[in-house]
Amino acid sequence: MSRIPRTSVDPELTHKLSRRAMLGVAAGATAAGILAAAAPAASAAGPASSAADPVTRGKGHGRAVLPPGRLGIQLYSLRDKVATLGFDTVFAELRKYGYDEVEFAGYTQGSAGAITLPELRNLTRDHGLRAIGSHVGYYSSDPNAYTFAQNLTRVLDDAQALGLPHIGTASGPWRYGSTVDGWKRCAEEFNRYGAEAKKRGMKFYQHNHAEEFSFATDRPDVRLYDVLLAETDPELVHLELDIYWAYVAQFRFSRRVDGTPAPFDPLDYVLRQPHRYPLFHVKDGEHDDSVRDGYRMSDVGDGDIDYQRFISAVSRTRHGRHAHHWQAEHDNPVESFAFARKSSAHLHSLREKDC
Repeated sequence: MSRIPRTSVDPELTHKLSRRAMLGVAAGATAAGILAAAAPAASAAGPASSAADPVTRGKGHGRAVLPPGRLGIQLYSLRDKVATLGFDTVFAELRKYGYDEVEFAGYTQGSAGAITLPELRNLTRDHGLRAIGSHVGYYSSDPNAYTFAQNLTRVLDDAQALGLPHIGTASGPWRYGSTVDGWKRCAEEFNRYGAEAKKRGMKFYQHNHAEEFSFATDRPDVRLYDVLLAETDPELVHLELDIYWAYVAQFRFSRRVDGTPAPFDPLDYVLRQPHRYPLFHVKDGEHDDSVRDGYRMSDVGDGDIDYQRFISAVSRTRHGRHAHHWQAEHDNPVESFAFARKSSAHLHSLREKDC
């Protein structure tokens, strides 16, 4: 497992990096060392029971890799069903497939008719699901847009009405460009959103795509994601790692602009500070060197990303097996219900190798 390479950063950034201890648990600590020192947390609910879980019965011999009660789905993957069949039908199907949680990507249901936030909250609960988070835009040129920058109070009011423990954005910190100072300005705004969310008992989070791992245009030795981590308060700004896009970034941004190597393993980021990553997007892809991203997106279980290794490693950190939430996602599935069903079956079937 490769370590995140050190980059030459300005003194202010280095000071904040050291002060907040965001990019490393200790000098020289490797991900393997973190794993070796971390004992698996005992589950309050106990190991998943194969008798109680028909999806996993008879598959594998060890403890389930996926912590019980922690499988969710990003509803963006099912936006076609939500817009035509409505949340009620979609939630019924998801519960049937073994999902525990949902992450919203909007609160309307198209031709299925109007629905209020209290109705949506009750509907989620009535189907035995937990609403774990929601994606909202970061900013817009429209002063009345429904974004954090334009309508922070309304965004938080709605999240609170739905009982969400997390509220975040899938927008990257590009508002002021791709320079170190531009990302510092965005980090200041993210800190403010996080502070306001915390006052209401929620956690603010940012969901990555591949480009967050690219390099600053004014400092080609500095990875922008490192700026985001160093400049945001770990108590106020959390991360939702989209694992697929992080592996795409590993393929695309393994070298700096000058061609010097800059390899990284997405898992290392999480193992260095697991408390900052309450949420994950479990999205799969087939490796293909002939395409720009290095992967072609696929249903979970049909690709090459080793989720058995990834989820197991995160679950073994000192932060605990039940501290994280795993949301299945596909940006454009061929058939969204089939994707949801297949992804749940695959993730529930994974078993730890060493038990």
